[in-house]
Amino acid sequence: MAAGPLAAQEIIAHRGASGERPEHTLAAYELAIDQGADWIEPDLVVTKDAVLIARHDTDLSQTTDVGSREEFADRRRGKTIAGELVNGWFAEDFTLAEIRTLRAKERLAGMRPANARFDGLYSVPTFAEVLKLVRAKEAETGRRIGVMPELKHPTYLLQDGFDTVQLVLNDLAGAGYSKDDAHVAIQSFDIAPLKRLDAMSDFMLVQLVGPQGGPQDEPGTDFSAMIQPAGLAEVASYADVLAPEMTLLFTTEGAPTGLVEEAHDAGLKVFAWTLRKENAFLPPILKRGTSENGTGDVLGMVSILKAHGVDGIFTDDPGLAVSARKELAR
Repeated sequence: MAAGPLAAQEIIAHRGASGERPEHTLAAYELAIDQGADWIEPDLVVTKDAVLIARHDTDLSQTTDVGSREEFADRRRGKTIAGELVNGWFAEDFTLAEIRTLRAKERLAGMRPANARFDGLYSVPTFAEVLKLVRAKEAETGRRIGVMPELKHPTYLLQDGFDTVQLVLNDLAGAGYSKDDAHVAIQSFDIAPLKRLDAMSDFMLVQLVGPQGGPQDEPGTDFSAMIQPAGLAEVASYADVLAPEMTLLFTTEGAPTGLVEEAHDAGLKVFAWTLRKENAFLPPILKRGTSENGTGDVLGMVSILKAHGVDGIFTDDPGLAVSARKELAR
């Protein structure tokens, strides 16, 4: 556990510049880097032949064209993941060669119809390819770019024989990252994978928490308990950063709940998720106009998070967030 140096309000490109390109594509990551994001954030799942790929979830239905591919029709099945029955096509049932034949598509096409124009243009990248892009952009720009992968359903995948903790460390080592590189952070909603990583590396570790439920690997633990003082002290024993959903940080009127201060008192940084520009995802005081997919007050949201002392912001719209950060720094 070793928190790296952080700038004021780190901008973390959530799945790349996913407000402008289909998420988890090299195009989305590159655009985010070009827009000035400090970090890119790939979600990682695994193929049948144990290769990490960047996808929102193990189910490929919403982010690829797999559902329209007749040759894979018989792969559709139901699985229980995080206590819920999911019917779809799952990455761990496909080899990398088969994944290579799929094309990415916009997951929120109703909210972001402009992104759907790019459907079919991009392939599904491996984590190794994402890291290669980052290294290439670092050479091009002369600046370090952080990589903040999230291990998706690591406990569920481990039960199926896929050790994504070891796989992510292998890919990072293969791309030349030392085990204490300050520009690598690894996230999980689960606890055990972060504790393993704490023993195996000195990367920054990020404990994700949501407004409901709890870690999949500790069904007796609720996120609500983890954000109490005793829970925060426990998180700080193995992680460097608490990453709560934004509504846990402030009321609908924008008043602080006190969580940021309490997390800081426990020795944790706080990264908030997820800032999106559309009205549908913003609190009432920051909505602009009546359209759910209209653009709200991103500057106002960044301003509130800054006032509350948030150290980093996950965002689908890194270009807007970077601009807001500059504006607030004047």
